[in-house]
Amino acid sequence: MLGHRRAVQTLVSLLLLICQVAAVLNATETSTQLILSNDRLYAAVNKSTGAVYRISLDGQELLGTLNYETPTPGGATGSGNSGIGPYLDCYCIPSGFYTPGTIAPVWTLITGVDSTRTAYGGVKLSEVYPATGQLFEQYWFLRDGETGLHTFSRLAYHNKTTPFLRNLQEFRTLFRPNTPLWTHLSTNEKQYAPLPSKNATAHQVTVQDATWYLGNTPDDEYVKQEADYFTKYTFQDTWRDHKVHGMYSDGSTSKDNLTYGSWLVMNTVDTYYGGPLHSDLVVDGIVYNYLVSNHHGDGTPNITDGFDRTFGPQFYYFNKGAPKTPMSTLRGDALKLSSPTWNSAFYDSIAQHVPGYVPSSNRGTFKANIDLPDGIKKPIAVLAQNGVDFQDNVLDTTAYQYWGDIDTHSGEVTIPAVKAGTYRLTVYGDGVFGQYTQDDVKITAGRINTARGKWREENAGTEVWRIGTPDKSSGEYKHGYEPDLTHPLHPEQYRVYWAVYDFPTEFPNGVRYEVGKSDPGKDLNYVHWSQFGGKGNSIRTTPYWENVNNWTIVWDMKEKLLERKKLATLTIQLAGAKTAAGNTDTFNTSEPYANLPYTVSVNGHDLEPWIIPYYHSSSCAVRSAVICYNIANKFTFDPKLLQKGANEIVLSLPPNATDYESAVLTQTTYVQYDALRLEID
Repeated sequence: MLGHRRAVQTLVSLLLLICQVAAVLNATETSTQLILSNDRLYAAVNKSTGAVYRISLDGQELLGTLNYETPTPGGATGSGNSGIGPYLDCYCIPSGFYTPGTIAPVWTLITGVDSTRTAYGGVKLSEVYPATGQLFEQYWFLRDGETGLHTFSRLAYHNKTTPFLRNLQEFRTLFRPNTPLWTHLSTNEKQYAPLPSKNATAHQVTVQDATWYLGNTPDDEYVKQEADYFTKYTFQDTWRDHKVHGMYSDGSTSKDNLTYGSWLVMNTVDTYYGGPLHSDLVVDGIVYNYLVSNHHGDGTPNITDGFDRTFGPQFYYFNKGAPKTPMSTLRGDALKLSSPTWNSAFYDSIAQHVPGYVPSSNRGTFKANIDLPDGIKKPIAVLAQNGVDFQDNVLDTTAYQYWGDIDTHSGEVTIPAVKAGTYRLTVYGDGVFGQYTQDDVKITAGRINTARGKWREENAGTEVWRIGTPDKSSGEYKHGYEPDLTHPLHPEQYRVYWAVYDFPTEFPNGVRYEVGKSDPGKDLNYVHWSQFGGKGNSIRTTPYWENVNNWTIVWDMKEKLLERKKLATLTIQLAGAKTAAGNTDTFNTSEPYANLPYTVSVNGHDLEPWIIPYYHSSSCAVRSAVICYNIANKFTFDPKLLQKGANEIVLSLPPNATDYESAVLTQTTYVQYDALRLEID
């Protein structure tokens, strides 16, 4: 009898537990909305807009009220709505921007329990754009016990009548609040700042596309702490080490002075494009997840018949802290979730609901041992599309990408959760010219897949000199990574509006760099302009080109170094180059500098120009970046052009080489140096 009573009590307890689980995780649908909630987070998706329009954490509303702002270049884009998100939009239909969910959406409510016995709910938005037949899908999932939304986004196009539609120029999800709750922006552990106040933005002056002068409100906290200029590009970041970004509430505008965070956790990067050198917008009052864009000149995939790609997962995470909890603490909490293996059991469980997601059963582990060059720093291994530079992995719209840091001492690297397939392995690192590649690296699901390699730095003879550090960046030069000491947050100077660094004033006689004596951080600018000033430059409004486009390098050579030499090699590695093609990757016959000639003169003798092609163009420095689409060239010439004693090389862009810009952007072309080296053999 006692045993029977205990059994009944146990059964009742189990039933109560099941009821409690069911009660905590709520997934419901009404005629106007779909709701996902647990005991801490509440999220509601509006059926008429296709967007989350209510999110609260422990009763604190995180989005605010719905607001509309007319989309303008550099300002509000997409639907123009705020007080919503996460939601999906794109620049991908023939006319440009489109926000799915307003034409004929089909809604699906998903419920289940994953393999860890954790309840979850999901919402699926599916809509076909009638004019083209493009299929858009957006997924939001909430698990019991978590305070964030797991998101996936899908685009499919099947149309044999019009096999080429256009490029997928932008594809993104956005958390776009309209509330005074949020007080700070956070790109990474180094780059963060207060949000400009409404008073500051009310008195702002547009100086460039998406760039404003805020100096009319000198008491604004952003102006006092960060800069006189605000641009969304100030808060961009490069994907290599990027894990988390978002917004922070310092407690001054919240209930009971509690602190809050809204974060985009990039726990997976395999469905993005462009590899670890890709950089993009991350936060500016909106928390972005840019799945595809060409903001810094990276390639974008073409939408052609058969295109079908599911992006994600990524995790919009919301947390809170006690009063005065610093931003770094809330960010650190989000950072714990940034591993690609975090929540893999859950993702495997919902794979049945998300077409195109690759579960663990179709993934393997990659391990490699690379014999590295001496002196290398920060070596990295990249797995991406087979047979091409990883920066071009949009050429195969089904390609995935992965990367991991290599241990400098052992040469070992491990990359988990790699989709089964065939990849190119690329290895590079700071301080070493060139990179190592190995094609046909096969990954088999369910196995540890190994590779070995031996890499030595490129060598074309005796090194005469090198300038800069080969690190895929122009940050070591003047106004690059150098901190702005005039503001307490010390932002890296390249992040601030480029026009404040007036090249003609700082280099009135142009650039003349003396090898062995000059300092790259002081005597070489982070940008080599064709001209300076004019459109997009609110400080120097008249174009100036005297002593701008020609840069001179001088050095002395001993006669012995020239004896019995047959070939000299000048290596130019660029962290970015802007031709008249801008970011478009489109050739325009009306632009004479779409393909940009870059010339080298050795002691008065011109070498054959390097024609930088239109499809390698990047709008880099003017969008606050020092790492964009990397390219390189080797100029080879007869050592007889060199001489005992003084030597001179002139690096030249065409004078006054400009383009047409419809937006308020500088029209000049330019290049940004990674590193330069002269060798003789």
